[in-house]
Amino acid sequence: MPIQPSHLGLVRVQIMRNTMLFGFFLLSVVVFLNMGMCTAAQSELRITTIKQEPYTTVKGTQLEGFCMDLLSEVAKKLGFKYRVHLVKDSSYGRQDESGNWNGMIGEVVRGEADLAIAPLTLTAAREKVVGMTKPFMQTGVSILLRKDISEGTGFFDFMSPFTAQTWVGILIAYLATAACIFVVTRLSPCEWSQPQSEENRFSFLHSLWYTAGALTLQGAGPHPKAVSGRIICCTWWLFTIVLLASYFSNLSSSKTSDSTQLTIKGFDDLANQDVIQYGCLAGSSTLAFFKNSNNPLYRRIYEHMERTKSFVSSMDEGVRRAREGNFAFIGESVSLDLAVARYCELVRAHEVVGMRGYSIAAALGSPIIKNLSVAILQLSEAGELAYLRSKWWASSCIADKAKSSAAQPHSLKGMFLVLSLGLGLGALLAVLELTSKSRRRAAEQKKSCCTVLTEELSLRLRTSDANKPQENVDKDKEKA
Repeated sequence: MPIQPSHLGLVRVQIMRNTMLFGFFLLSVVVFLNMGMCTAAQSELRITTIKQEPYTTVKGTQLEGFCMDLLSEVAKKLGFKYRVHLVKDSSYGRQDESGNWNGMIGEVVRGEADLAIAPLTLTAAREKVVGMTKPFMQTGVSILLRKDISEGTGFFDFMSPFTAQTWVGILIAYLATAACIFVVTRLSPCEWSQPQSEENRFSFLHSLWYTAGALTLQGAGPHPKAVSGRIICCTWWLFTIVLLASYFSNLSSSKTSDSTQLTIKGFDDLANQDVIQYGCLAGSSTLAFFKNSNNPLYRRIYEHMERTKSFVSSMDEGVRRAREGNFAFIGESVSLDLAVARYCELVRAHEVVGMRGYSIAAALGSPIIKNLSVAILQLSEAGELAYLRSKWWASSCIADKAKSSAAQPHSLKGMFLVLSLGLGLGALLAVLELTSKSRRRAAEQKKSCCTVLTEELSLRLRTSDANKPQENVDKDKEKA
């Protein structure tokens, strides 16, 4: 039976359909195999970085730091393995006159590294030759310098030789000494022998005046006659001599250092002076910012740095020169914040210009750039980048080598101790003098010593009624 044309057409359609399905199957297999081969080839990415605290530091045979933790988190999200090496020429990457790039950017351009992860600033020149991700950290250009250069003179600079704790201690010592003189001159019978008929010369106001006079080396009479009172006064005199010597010594040294320094709070102050040298990292994006700027102020700064050749070869050198004084280091604000956290004598200027970001670099047109940017955004939204920032940036300075010019309380603790012993010894002698007199009177009057001592204390410490007998005697004399 012959095959009908309609049946023949159906067979041909079925054959074509099967052929197309088989072709799609083969194409899928080829694409899958190619993806597998690509993944296998890229299973271990070559990462280049630069040694800079706290981004990447060497600990034994391992690398650690902010960038290493960031790389680990990104690798977990994208599922790739990596091998990290330090850049050979210890440079971030800049273009020479022939158009060639060095540093980490050069390694990525030449194919020696797949990724460059470091505090690489996102710039237009770098974006032309490599692909760069979304920034994982925002920064800007600022100034690092010593605190004594950045801080101006104030109305209360005369109090700078001592800290606030020391001044509080001096005030307490002054009031305690005046109170001891007041009490001792009333208790000691050698100082006030007849409280019924004599007026005590040392009221509390006079005790304050006498102590203040000794503090200013002027003196104020009358002086105590009893041994107990003299011990207290001599101890206070010794305390004031040491205190004034320490005060004027610290004041003189601070004024001497301030006489050769200026107040710098921003780039305008920096450009309008020629006493403090300033510079930035050679070949850095910071230098390019000033070099390419159309702002007259920034051009002046660049021309000054170029004329004086005040560039530094590394971040550590810039921080060291800033710590030595007479030098202001211009750099990335994030890196400068780390130096401020490490060294108490340094401070970063509040002015920040040229805001930019740190990014990861890859080969131009690399498909991994998009995935890296998404991973960075996810880490930022989850708070992981903020956590890493707080982990690797110290929250307080290390004050092992930074010494304040102000005298700390512990530097005068010996004199405070001597003064306390003198006050205690004077008060003890006054009580012993009064006790000795009370025992003699008790023997004469045939009373108990405690009774006589209580009467003496009541009479001497009653400030309101102590002078009434004297007033009555005066009135009787006037009537007579």
